[in-house]
Amino acid sequence: MNENYIELRTRSTFGDIINTYFLFLKHNFRSYTSLYLRYNALSIILTLICSYLLVTGFMGLAGRDFRFGMGNNVETESYFIAGVVILLLIVFVTSLINYSFSSSYIAEYVNNNGKIESKNIWRSILNNLGTIIIFILIGALMYGVYLAISVMVSFIPLLGMIVQYGMSFTMSAIFGLTFMSIFSTKKGFGEAISEGFDFTFFKFWRVVLFGLVIGILNLMISALIVSIPSVIIGIYVYFSVDSNIDITTSTFSTLVFTFGFAAFLLSFIYTQALSQLAYGILYYNLNEVKYNIFLQKKIDQIGVND
Repeated sequence: MNENYIELRTRSTFGDIINTYFLFLKHNFRSYTSLYLRYNALSIILTLICSYLLVTGFMGLAGRDFRFGMGNNVETESYFIAGVVILLLIVFVTSLINYSFSSSYIAEYVNNNGKIESKNIWRSILNNLGTIIIFILIGALMYGVYLAISVMVSFIPLLGMIVQYGMSFTMSAIFGLTFMSIFSTKKGFGEAISEGFDFTFFKFWRVVLFGLVIGILNLMISALIVSIPSVIIGIYVYFSVDSNIDITTSTFSTLVFTFGFAAFLLSFIYTQALSQLAYGILYYNLNEVKYNIFLQKKIDQIGVND
């Protein structure tokens, strides 16, 4: 057993779950991040390409002279459109990887008392790939319904905003808990999504508040990551304007904005993965609160030892 192993199958209070999440990150941040970078190598490469295309295209459009159709540059528009297409691909790929990797990581952690084997994580993802793809497709339809309802309630002052946030956290919880059900108990799609809905509404307010708190904390982590490139970009823009440098045509400014935008996208991707880790911890807590499996197993062991 890992000497820093933290038992997640406990009947913890709300505050204890939050504390467990940060304690888990404290002891496993380095190993988790190391594996995360290996599994997201493709996403990182695509993000850099996407950032370059979007920044180049946007700066080309910003520097265009629109008078009498002047400055029409098909190449600039192509860069921007290609960047948008790759960005959509990144959203799909990273959602698939982050939910799968983080869920498999947590399941491997619990099943092996804190010992993580990379090959087991990869094998688990491959074994559940069909179920994952089905859920991603169904999830996209669910998200479409969510967006439609969000647009309709957005016209209601204050109450509409509250409903939107509530629906957003509910959707995130259903997705996160369903993925955990797939990887922790190897359920098929029907059983997994049923358990995801069941756990979400079993302790609804705990689940929604947990999503809110974790969302705020992960947003702070993301802001911390982005703060460094943001400061660098801010200083560069200030001195560029002061020196009358046209940043829309400068190669160096393109590189600065490319890496800055890439840092923003990568921080968002990483906090998405951290959010799924949090839902993994919540899943085992809800599972134990509802079924008492781990506690009962411990009680049975005491009887055997006696």
